[in-house]
Amino acid sequence: QVHLVESGGAQVQPGDSLRLSCAGSGNTICFSAMAWYRQAPGKEREAIASITKSGTTAYTPSVAGRFTISRDDSRMTLYLQMSNLKPEDTAVYYCNADSAALQAVCEMEWGQGTQVTVGS
Repeated sequence: QVHLVESGGAQVQPGDSLRLSCAGSGNTICFSAMAWYRQAPGKEREAIASITKSGTTAYTPSVAGRFTISRDDSRMTLYLQMSNLKPEDTAVYYCNADSAALQAVCEMEWGQGTQVTVGS
């Protein structure tokens, strides 16, 4: 019922900028608080940015000041504007509800994610 499709990933060089998009569909209550997650090779998936329905945002220190999360509910789309990309940003990026509880209630599956590669 609830679907999430990430897009916008690419291979870029350090210092470049990139904008990721996440298109959602389904019950809107499932999208009350959203987040961007990323998983680097050999590492656990981590939440890096979140945004509430009212627009309150939060970031993990590693991306604060460089990444900006935003949402356009009229288009059911979540965005992640990334600037000054670094090699350590290389990962598969996913979007999903901000909490595991909401993910479970809404049966929100992880999408394919979108690959961001910084450097060679």
